[in-house]
Amino acid sequence: MIDTSLKVTIMGEETKVMTGTIFEDIAKEYQSKFAYPIVIAKEKGIYKELSELVEGNSEIEFYDCSDCEGNRIYLNGLVYLLIYSVKELYGKNTKVNVRYTIDKGLYITLNKKLSKDMIKEIKNKMLEVVEQDVKISPKNVMRIEAIDYFEKMGDLDKASMLRYNTNSYITLYKLGNMYDFYFSKMPTSTGILNNFNIEYLNEEGFILMYPNRYTDGEVQKYQHHPQRFEVYNEYRDWIKMMNIENASNLNEIVSSGKIGNLIRLDETIQANKLLNIAKEIYSHKDRLKIILIAGPSSSGKTTTSIKLTNYLTSFGLNPIQISMDDYFISRRETPKKPDGNYDYECLEAVNTKLFNENVDKLLNGEEIIAPVYNFITGEPEYKLPMKLGKNDVLVIEGIHALNPEILKNIPRSRKYKIYISPMTGINIDSHNRISTSDNRLLRRIIRDNRTRGHKVEKTLASWKDVREGEEKYIFPYQDEANVTFNTALTYELGVLKTYAEPLLYSVDPRSEYYNEAKRLINLLKTFLPMPSEDIPDDSLLREFIGGSCFKVT
Repeated sequence: MIDTSLKVTIMGEETKVMTGTIFEDIAKEYQSKFAYPIVIAKEKGIYKELSELVEGNSEIEFYDCSDCEGNRIYLNGLVYLLIYSVKELYGKNTKVNVRYTIDKGLYITLNKKLSKDMIKEIKNKMLEVVEQDVKISPKNVMRIEAIDYFEKMGDLDKASMLRYNTNSYITLYKLGNMYDFYFSKMPTSTGILNNFNIEYLNEEGFILMYPNRYTDGEVQKYQHHPQRFEVYNEYRDWIKMMNIENASNLNEIVSSGKIGNLIRLDETIQANKLLNIAKEIYSHKDRLKIILIAGPSSSGKTTTSIKLTNYLTSFGLNPIQISMDDYFISRRETPKKPDGNYDYECLEAVNTKLFNENVDKLLNGEEIIAPVYNFITGEPEYKLPMKLGKNDVLVIEGIHALNPEILKNIPRSRKYKIYISPMTGINIDSHNRISTSDNRLLRRIIRDNRTRGHKVEKTLASWKDVREGEEKYIFPYQDEANVTFNTALTYELGVLKTYAEPLLYSVDPRSEYYNEAKRLINLLKTFLPMPSEDIPDDSLLREFIGGSCFKVT
């Protein structure tokens, strides 16, 4: 008798499955080992949808929404469920726009005024579709067929986006009688998508809350961040006015040869916003002696700090820059994580006692000898004399700068806090957003390679720890800021593509980071490459791609 079984290793256990078995059938047997529904499989190191066939002679792993990729797939499934439910309720001409992430949720708008009753209606409809356990089926179609479909459905931004896609065939996903396109794999059905909440925000939009891997897969209650929300909306209003809301809009500008005009306009607007912050600080120069700047990785803190000090200097102040990184404690005393690696992100890695004492002395007119941290030896070196004059102001940059435990004995009236982040406003299309995290990761990949010679794998390997540190030590304190400064540039993704894409293609298919590299490549494929010649040498983007007139590393 011919053996029609396949040898596989599942979650470390060797077994056999029948030829023709799909991952979903096996996942059911292992679901009890997971806290949340399994959403994706991995075979031979490659992510596979649960509806795909097992190849055999391989190792199989399963993931739920507590995994990074699993969480991304779960969220896209929720978005599709939401869009489908809205169109079922209010008709196919109802437009759903996925805007941006805010407080572990997605801000979403419709092309009609919203009420609290409508939000309840949408949520109930979603739960109804979950209960029906409707299949979400992939279908490979010719790209031109997909373009025709989306044009007929009135999804012109999606049709335009696909015109810049070079693949002959693409994968659409069918839910009920609807097809859509997403930049990730999808769950196999709506039945597992019951863990979510929708919160009414205003007549224009609402928040879709979803399980997050930084909150152990739980759906949190929405906490509004008015300052961040206002900055996002201000940016969205500007790009809408300029008709650069999505990837295809930007591609049209590139292909028309008008990108230089956009670069100059974008840079001018960002510079003016920072100049206004400097004017605000100067207007309170008699009481403000400390400027604190914090933001997540690759936000452009270094360039922002330098440009801000230049503006303040032009007003007659004398800014003195301090990096909290210079106050790291000795490496051998640094706390360690459960895996044994040093935890440089935690507050305990900083000599806060010395930092607070030094700033107190400076404000009292005393001279100090400030440390300069030697990152090679892992030891602070006390060699920098410092004293504040009448017109001097401290500009302090660090990931913990907004933490209320920092300089808590100094009155708030003497401090001005700035939170910075590239709050990406441009989307791929109305249903596929570009996360600020991906924007920052692309910046970091380029900079790490250029300044430190790091391969992409090294940056990707460290990104998980970086993100966990941000969730613990930066994001919780963003509302402490007096002002939020958006460091995103509308044009930058086309430039980042030019620099990042060759690096991402260098990742070996056998690497554990190949899936992530491939995901970023697919994201960048939606943008035309953009030259950097027109980018000024004082641009924040130069901190990452090189050519900055400032000393930035």
